[in-house]
Amino acid sequence: MKVIEFESVFKGYDGKDILKDINFEIFKDERVVFFGPSGCGKTTILRLIAGFIPPDRGEIILNGRVVSKNGKVIVPPEDRNVGMVFQDLALWPHFSVRGNIELGLKAKGFSKTERKKKIREILSLVGLNGYENRSVNELSGGEKQRVALSRALVLNPEMLLMDEPLSSLDFELNERLREEIVKLQEKFGFTLIYVTHNREELSHIAKRVVYLKDGEIVEIEERG
Repeated sequence: MKVIEFESVFKGYDGKDILKDINFEIFKDERVVFFGPSGCGKTTILRLIAGFIPPDRGEIILNGRVVSKNGKVIVPPEDRNVGMVFQDLALWPHFSVRGNIELGLKAKGFSKTERKKKIREILSLVGLNGYENRSVNELSGGEKQRVALSRALVLNPEMLLMDEPLSSLDFELNERLREEIVKLQEKFGFTLIYVTHNREELSHIAKRVVYLKDGEIVEIEERG
């Protein structure tokens, strides 16, 4: 079942073409890695899927529904059932761990009791039992990464977008967390779209690789 389709998608900034006639399909429960050098359009693809920006031309289709087309965002980000982990994590430093995770739950109308239960469950899954009241500023890099993952997964998104989420971590922690990401994907069953320029991450995570260069897809590799 196709969950994401890009049809002849163009996107530019400040007169420069970032994506040029991009076409691809992603299927339910896949782990797809977009790989390429900085500036090749990887992050722009994630932002288009999430609905943060529209394509200049072309269509973006999620679950058979056109969500963006020819300069317009038709379905807003909050209605796409998509979670995202940003490269800089985008955590609120003045909030506790609980405060960061429950923002989305509040927006979706979960009660206080439901929020508490869901936060406890997701923190247990990522190995952060008892961290609810910790300040984000007290956490290590790996712990912050787990909070960002928890925030994205607590709403059970159908698709999870990850933009070079492990790039600032040392090799050992990077290796450990990429294994955890694969386990979480298998447990939750979401479709994972992962952006990196790190070949180790690519090798461990990808079932399919989309290679990008200068805003174009140069190869799509199946990895089984």
